[in-house]
Amino acid sequence: MEPRTLTIGHSPDADDAFMFYALTHGCLDTGPLRFRHELQDIETLNRRCLAGELDVSAVSLHAYAYLADRYLLLSSGCSMGDGYGPIVVTHQAMTRQELLQATIAIPGTLTTAYLVLRLWLGHPFRFTVLPFDQILDAVAEGQTAAGLLIHEGQLTYAQRGLHCAVDLGAWWQTQTGLPLPLGGNIVRKDLGPDLVQLVDRYVRASVEYALGHRAEALQYALRFARGLGADQADRFVAMYVNQWTQDYGARGREAVRRLLAAGYQAGVLPQLVEPQFACS
Repeated sequence: MEPRTLTIGHSPDADDAFMFYALTHGCLDTGPLRFRHELQDIETLNRRCLAGELDVSAVSLHAYAYLADRYLLLSSGCSMGDGYGPIVVTHQAMTRQELLQATIAIPGTLTTAYLVLRLWLGHPFRFTVLPFDQILDAVAEGQTAAGLLIHEGQLTYAQRGLHCAVDLGAWWQTQTGLPLPLGGNIVRKDLGPDLVQLVDRYVRASVEYALGHRAEALQYALRFARGLGADQADRFVAMYVNQWTQDYGARGREAVRRLLAAGYQAGVLPQLVEPQFACS
């Protein structure tokens, strides 16, 4: 196979940095493939994949519902909230009914966090879209009544004197008995089966390398931890790069199906999508 360079998008966050450490640092022999890494926030990656701009990318599972005709889910790289997940934080304690009357800052309308918040609230709600790393400050400084936090804000909100109105991952597990699939890695179908299988193999190898060389990969991930100390960064990485990230497994794949079905049944998604994986 002739050498080929593929674009691979992922977020500039500690968990993604940890997951892709081996691919970014030449720790793996990737044979005929080279990867050009493009680091952007998850909503930007969602939108870029809608435009077909990336060969491989991390995306929200919500966004995948609009991408399933052109992309496959890789078997590795899922960020799964196992009894925890995105949280809604407020300056003062607020009930669900009060949140329905408030304006909530969200990190994007294609994020899985937004989808699950719609499921939890049961109705459309007023929102404003902010970059994910500005939402915590916006709530703490009183610019918005509530904020939907993804990434490391889930660990640090209490330090800003904020309240957690709901942990959406915990709520999802009480409703379904399943973990909450938040994000996954996708690959373009039109690369063809041979390239798809190679990409799947190398992304899995990158995850496994990081888990097997934890201190080394974590040291790199700390560059993207936005103020977290080493212990907090290690905790955050462990939340979203773990056995689920190595492989969805049957239970993880069922969780994806249930999420997409719930989004359709609630009228958030326009059609029912059956997830397709690179490796069946």
